[in-house]
Amino acid sequence: MLDFSALVYASVVVLCSAGPLLKHRHEENNRPIIGILTQEVDDDYMKRFGKTYIPSSYVSYIESGGARVTPIRLNQSLAEHEKIFRSINGLLLIGGTANLETSDFAHTAGLYFRLALEANDVGDYFPIWGTCLGLQLLTVLVAGENLLSKTTAENVAYPLNFSSEAATSRMFKGFPSDLRKALSEEPLTGNFHHYGVTKETFMGNEKLNGFFSILSTNVAENGAVFVSSMEGRKYPFYGVQWHPEVNCFQWNPRYNFPHSNNAVHVSSLLAQFFVNEGRQSSHHFSVVAEESRALIYNYNPVYVGNISSYEKCYFF
Repeated sequence: MLDFSALVYASVVVLCSAGPLLKHRHEENNRPIIGILTQEVDDDYMKRFGKTYIPSSYVSYIESGGARVTPIRLNQSLAEHEKIFRSINGLLLIGGTANLETSDFAHTAGLYFRLALEANDVGDYFPIWGTCLGLQLLTVLVAGENLLSKTTAENVAYPLNFSSEAATSRMFKGFPSDLRKALSEEPLTGNFHHYGVTKETFMGNEKLNGFFSILSTNVAENGAVFVSSMEGRKYPFYGVQWHPEVNCFQWNPRYNFPHSNNAVHVSSLLAQFFVNEGRQSSHHFSVVAEESRALIYNYNPVYVGNISSYEKCYFF
């Protein structure tokens, strides 16, 4: 296993103080492919299906935004990951329970994070999105340490407490004003986490505060105010502590998945937003046959609704 963390932290120190976000000038890519990093299976019942997985809701979410998906397996060589990076147009880091410092999921995400930093710095646009654990992992990669604390918001839907930067943010500025208002008043964001980064910790960390803008916060069960949405100041990196994919693609009645018209609209707009970020990337597979072999279409999802909150998952 390659340990990329030191390289990532060194890159952040050098790069996060650079100039404003620049977009690569080229013809829009209307066939974007988003890579979704697989994650180690931690549930004994699901280990019978494979060692790593991706919930199908994340795949459907990206497809609903107008992109195709390629799964990124763990434990590949550096050369293999670099080749994948040059072939995809963005990266999604899913939620889950992997260790943020020692897991293969974290180590591999660190490699892609470093590659994305270097690419964006030379005008090669490459976006990253982190959901729940993915947001938490982005904060670890930027800060160089785990700053999480107890911020339980388990199986609950919240409105967002927007910051002053949200209205002009890349993530939310395209939202209709009435939907942004609904998002600040109605419980449209499903939360399923026990840890997060508090606003106080975030604002007190020079690396985090210099790299990301806080777009929204929420209050945990213990009263702690945690960061619920953020985006890179310079880089096209985004994170949400909540789960936009569940609004359209998860239906287990035991869980508080928001399914209102406004909730679905929020999910759809964010999926389109991230895919549109990927359209600005000119990365591509060298040959069509190689592209076809890499796509999620080569795998069949497994029904796991009887043993998990997910209806279906892809296993690898």
